[in-house]
Amino acid sequence: MEDNGVFKSSEMKTHVKAPWEDEMESGDFVSYAPGYEAGKYFNLFEKYTFTCAAPKGTSYKGEEPFSMTYYFYNPLKHGADSSKKYPLLTFFHGATNSLNGELCINYCGGELFASPEYQEKMGGAFILIPIANEYRAGGDKIEGGWHEDYYPAPVHALFEKVYAEYGKNLSKKLIFGNSSGGHFVWTLAKRYPDFFDALIPVGGSDLPNEEEFCALEKHGTHFLVLHGKRDELCPFDEVIKPFEERLARTRNCMCFFPEFVRNSDGGVASINFGFEMGQHCLINPMQENLMFASGEPMWQALPRGVTGWIFDNFAEK
Repeated sequence: MEDNGVFKSSEMKTHVKAPWEDEMESGDFVSYAPGYEAGKYFNLFEKYTFTCAAPKGTSYKGEEPFSMTYYFYNPLKHGADSSKKYPLLTFFHGATNSLNGELCINYCGGELFASPEYQEKMGGAFILIPIANEYRAGGDKIEGGWHEDYYPAPVHALFEKVYAEYGKNLSKKLIFGNSSGGHFVWTLAKRYPDFFDALIPVGGSDLPNEEEFCALEKHGTHFLVLHGKRDELCPFDEVIKPFEERLARTRNCMCFFPEFVRNSDGGVASINFGFEMGQHCLINPMQENLMFASGEPMWQALPRGVTGWIFDNFAEK
């Protein structure tokens, strides 16, 4: 296996086949990796530590005060017009991703949004990537993820710090989340329904109830909900299907629920960390801007991909 825990293509092709392989159409193929190179734009991000008081009644390994690492991309340092305002895109990673160091910049889905190509397509954006204080608690057990009883207040405080520092150039707040990070997007939205301007949960769970949806609609929140119908870890029928009707009538809401999650080469996505999770990791094609390598969109509703959606709804024209 490679260092990042993913089976090499030569090994994966002889590995136990994915649970959904027999459902593929004749002539279709399995794709074992996204079409981008992880780490290409890491140098565009700066690394910081944020410190604040720990939430009352909670503790994290007995540490006080609370501290959290985060990565930050500032478009003004890369040629953006300092007289304009830009949205802040915040990406929350999935469980265990923080243990991979700066690779988390990619795993959370945020790296390519700092690329010159994506920045131009969006009209510019700041990027914030908070890192959860995950740690190994013995054996395979991992603690310190995006717990809803602990992280909302410190993360909210981090937003306030960033806006206090860069406020004259910041506009809307967009929060993305992958897997447990997608769950945390919903957690933050329910805790602070009038604070965020767009929610982009990918493979997440714990959707709002009716009252919470109404509060978010009242604020004018935009929604871009992404979830694969064959998600191996967060089953679509359990997590999303009960909310499909509510999502369909939610204002400013778009939902991408593909029959198969695909990589940019057109193949059905497979990722094997000892168990199959390719259909759970819709974050990879999202980071590929929901575009195939051919230039065709993966979803006709967004012909210019996620960057086009951001430009149309949040760029300063």
